[in-house]
Amino acid sequence: MATKDVNTASSARDVRTIDEVVEVIATTAPEIRTGLPSRRVAAEDQNPSGETQMAADIWADELLCERIGALEGVGEYASEERPESIDVGNGPLSVALDPLDGSSNLKPNNTVGTIFAVYDAPLPAHGRDIVAAGYVLYGPVMTMIVARDGSVDEHIIYDDASYELVREDISLPENGSVYGFGGRVPDWTDEFEAFAREVEQDDSRKLRYGGSMIGDVNQILTYGGIFSYPALESAPEGKLRVQFEGYPIGYVLETAGGASSDGTKSLLDVDKDELHARTPVYIGNSDLVAKLEAALE
Repeated sequence: MATKDVNTASSARDVRTIDEVVEVIATTAPEIRTGLPSRRVAAEDQNPSGETQMAADIWADELLCERIGALEGVGEYASEERPESIDVGNGPLSVALDPLDGSSNLKPNNTVGTIFAVYDAPLPAHGRDIVAAGYVLYGPVMTMIVARDGSVDEHIIYDDASYELVREDISLPENGSVYGFGGRVPDWTDEFEAFAREVEQDDSRKLRYGGSMIGDVNQILTYGGIFSYPALESAPEGKLRVQFEGYPIGYVLETAGGASSDGTKSLLDVDKDELHARTPVYIGNSDLVAKLEAALE
């Protein structure tokens, strides 16, 4: 499960395009953050997954679509807020985003983020087609995680849209110290609940769950441990979208030397042919994810 064997860009042109995608996301992030206070209200529509959209969801999607779509090397753009991918050019790479992960957290003023993945294939693509992925976390400090070319790096993004590399080649801490499990407890499967109770009994680990996946994932990347949005009795495929959340987060964690799983295999090996398909998500230190898979057998 743990691996540094990840996809890399296949040409100088692709490398340049990835650089440009990362730059667009970084330089757009301060504008998105500044615009959130006036867009904390629900929009009239639902997204393709049937969730109520916030005004901020739609606005962030439109901003990023316009700017990423203008890049010469990008051929397709897709997001959680759109029913289908759209052709934006003739470039070989595709970009898929969750423009504002955790937007329901805007009302209580909790953590939100932007998740992105660059695929060397048409959409919907496969996890093994990713050549770069990452996220922006709109926390007390605005940071961006980028996984590419076998390395995970962290940048601080400043209000003037400049950004600075602050950590290179991040690896998960060997002894994970936090955990977070999503979904309603009465809706957990018996097997997952038994695993969760075992994790809770370890005094060396602390519960960290904020209801914004990207904030919870960043806790795992920082401290090590395990995060799960599991298969539920009412939703065997879980809640999170493969293309926009499962693949990119799996790519980040595996590039950092951790593991990802849908309960039986790496998230990067999940095979779904619908743009908005869902998957259970389990990510963290390799030993904990292996125990999780054994518990679910």
